[in-house]
Amino acid sequence: MAKITYVEFGGTEHTVDVATGLTVMEGARDNNIPGIEADCGGACACSTCHVYVDAAWIEKIPAMDDMEEDMLDFAFEPDMSRSRLTCQIKVTDDMDGLKVFMPEKQI
Repeated sequence: MAKITYVEFGGTEHTVDVATGLTVMEGARDNNIPGIEADCGGACACSTCHVYVDAAWIEKIPAMDDMEEDMLDFAFEPDMSRSRLTCQIKVTDDMDGLKVFMPEKQI
Protein backbone atom coordinates (compact mmCIF):
# COMPACT_ATOMS: atom_id res chain seq x y z
CA MET A 1 0.00 0.00 0.00
CA ALA A 2 1.20 3.48 -0.83
CA LYS A 3 -0.16 6.93 -0.02
CA ILE A 4 -0.38 8.88 -3.26
CA THR A 5 -1.26 12.55 -3.53
CA TYR A 6 -3.16 13.70 -6.60
CA VAL A 7 -3.19 17.46 -7.10
CA GLU A 8 -5.93 18.97 -9.23
CA PHE A 9 -5.03 21.79 -11.62
CA GLY A 10 -6.57 24.32 -9.21
CA GLY A 11 -4.40 23.06 -6.34
CA THR A 12 -6.86 20.83 -4.44
CA GLU A 13 -4.98 17.82 -3.06
CA HIS A 14 -6.33 14.32 -2.57
CA THR A 15 -4.14 11.88 -0.62
CA VAL A 16 -5.35 8.30 -0.78
CA ASP A 17 -4.11 4.79 -0.09
CA VAL A 18 -3.53 2.79 -3.28
CA ALA A 19 -2.95 -0.95 -3.11
CA THR A 20 0.32 -2.37 -4.37
CA GLY A 21 -0.10 -3.79 -7.85
CA LEU A 22 -2.73 -1.32 -9.00
CA THR A 23 -1.79 1.52 -11.31
CA VAL A 24 -1.77 5.16 -10.27
CA MET A 25 -4.73 5.59 -12.66
CA GLU A 26 -6.71 2.82 -10.93
CA GLY A 27 -6.00 4.51 -7.60
CA ALA A 28 -7.51 7.73 -8.94
CA ARG A 29 -10.49 5.94 -10.46
CA ASP A 30 -11.22 3.85 -7.36
CA ASN A 31 -11.09 6.94 -5.14
CA ASN A 32 -13.13 9.21 -7.43
CA ILE A 33 -10.26 11.65 -7.96
CA PRO A 34 -11.34 14.34 -10.44
CA GLY A 35 -9.03 15.19 -13.33
CA ILE A 36 -8.06 11.68 -14.43
CA GLU A 37 -10.58 10.51 -17.00
CA ALA A 38 -8.95 7.25 -18.15
CA ASP A 39 -11.19 6.89 -21.19
CA CYS A 40 -9.44 3.74 -22.45
CA GLY A 41 -9.56 2.03 -19.07
CA GLY A 42 -5.80 1.70 -18.77
CA ALA A 43 -4.88 0.25 -22.16
CA CYS A 44 -2.42 3.05 -23.02
CA ALA A 45 -4.67 3.92 -25.96
CA CYS A 46 -5.47 7.52 -25.02
CA SER A 47 -3.84 10.26 -23.00
CA THR A 48 -6.68 11.09 -20.59
CA CYS A 49 -4.78 9.93 -17.51
CA HIS A 50 -1.86 12.28 -18.11
CA VAL A 51 -0.14 13.83 -15.08
CA TYR A 52 3.05 15.67 -14.22
CA VAL A 53 5.10 13.69 -11.70
CA ASP A 54 6.59 15.68 -8.83
CA ALA A 55 10.26 16.35 -9.61
CA ALA A 56 11.40 14.48 -6.49
CA TRP A 57 9.85 11.28 -7.88
CA ILE A 58 10.98 11.29 -11.51
CA GLU A 59 13.99 9.05 -10.90
CA LYS A 60 12.18 6.85 -8.36
CA ILE A 61 9.48 5.46 -10.64
CA PRO A 62 10.08 3.06 -13.54
CA ALA A 63 10.98 4.66 -16.85
CA MET A 64 8.34 4.93 -19.54
CA ASP A 65 8.35 2.63 -22.54
CA ASP A 66 8.09 3.66 -26.19
CA MET A 67 4.31 3.12 -26.36
CA GLU A 68 3.68 5.50 -23.46
CA GLU A 69 6.08 8.06 -24.90
CA ASP A 70 4.25 7.95 -28.24
CA MET A 71 0.84 8.32 -26.57
CA LEU A 72 2.02 11.40 -24.65
CA ASP A 73 2.16 13.20 -28.02
CA PHE A 74 -1.64 13.38 -27.73
CA ALA A 75 -1.69 14.74 -24.17
CA PHE A 76 -2.48 18.35 -23.25
CA GLU A 77 0.76 20.30 -22.87
CA PRO A 78 3.11 17.40 -22.17
CA ASP A 79 6.39 18.09 -20.42
CA MET A 80 8.63 15.21 -21.43
CA SER A 81 10.81 15.73 -18.37
CA ARG A 82 7.93 14.82 -16.02
CA SER A 83 4.77 13.88 -17.95
CA ARG A 84 3.49 10.34 -17.49
CA LEU A 85 0.35 8.33 -18.15
CA THR A 86 -0.89 7.06 -14.82
CA CYS A 87 -2.17 3.83 -16.39
CA GLN A 88 1.46 2.88 -16.98
CA ILE A 89 2.76 3.40 -13.44
CA LYS A 90 2.30 0.29 -11.27
CA VAL A 91 2.15 1.08 -7.58
CA THR A 92 4.75 -0.45 -5.28
CA ASP A 93 5.28 0.02 -1.55
CA ASP A 94 8.31 2.16 -2.45
CA MET A 95 5.97 4.74 -4.00
CA ASP A 96 4.58 5.78 -0.63
CA GLY A 97 4.45 9.59 -0.80
CA LEU A 98 4.27 9.87 -4.60
CA LYS A 99 2.76 13.16 -5.74
CA VAL A 100 1.29 13.82 -9.19
CA PHE A 101 -0.21 16.98 -10.66
CA MET A 102 -3.08 17.06 -13.15
CA PRO A 103 -2.89 19.22 -16.25
CA GLU A 104 -5.47 21.93 -16.89
CA LYS A 105 -7.48 19.45 -18.97
CA GLN A 106 -7.33 15.99 -20.49
CA ILE A 107 -7.68 15.55 -24.25
